[in-house]
Amino acid sequence: MTVGEVARLSGVTVRTLHHYDEIGLLRATGRSHGGYRLYADDDVDRLRAILTYRELGLGLNEIADAIDRPAARSAVLREARRRIDERITRLTAIAESLDRAITADKEGITMTPEEKLSVFGDFDPSEYEREAEERWGGTDAYAQSAARTAGYSARDWETIKAEADAIYATFADLARRSAPPDGPEAVEAVDAHREHLSRWFYECTPEIHAGLGQMYVADERFRSTIDRHGEGTAGYISQAIASVYGD
Repeated sequence: MTVGEVARLSGVTVRTLHHYDEIGLLRATGRSHGGYRLYADDDVDRLRAILTYRELGLGLNEIADAIDRPAARSAVLREARRRIDERITRLTAIAESLDRAITADKEGITMTPEEKLSVFGDFDPSEYEREAEERWGGTDAYAQSAARTAGYSARDWETIKAEADAIYATFADLARRSAPPDGPEAVEAVDAHREHLSRWFYECTPEIHAGLGQMYVADERFRSTIDRHGEGTAGYISQAIASVYGD
């Protein structure tokens, strides 16, 4: 099969398959007369194994060990199980918080200080509202964000925070595993981050997104808040965003 056929069959991008080939994780065993990659059945079977391990949260180096070094497989899988347990604990806490918000939610009611504390902890987003208006008050993005968030309920904010936490947790995991900030996993996370902002706040253009990436490391308040998910997370996000937009 061609790289395009394998991409359609597996649901991964051609760019990801090229990356796997370049790092030796999944090399196409054949070439067409025109020099294009051709994948045999064994190659597709190996890709299925790669995707299974990736779903477990393994990094690419760990996946290579699990497939190519049987002696290392047990240790790799035990580490994957440990991470899954951590994720279950985190998601269970988020689910319980969402259940409380759903039960108590009243559409159109402004969040009380107690609700804000429950959702955001000691990081109160309203603390930066005046500064945000001074910086971006005349922009379309600020107007969109102000209009949308004015009507958000406690339930909405719980959902927004849960989504953001999941995205930052992904970045933190990539940083911890030293995944390349310009690799396919990081690019997917950058896309998810931008889509999250566009869905809940404002149309996040590449220019705006690039600027946010710079602000996450330039502004110590943002850096320290994001780094609560893992030391170096803010810097990793900044690098990943910059790599996507060519900075």
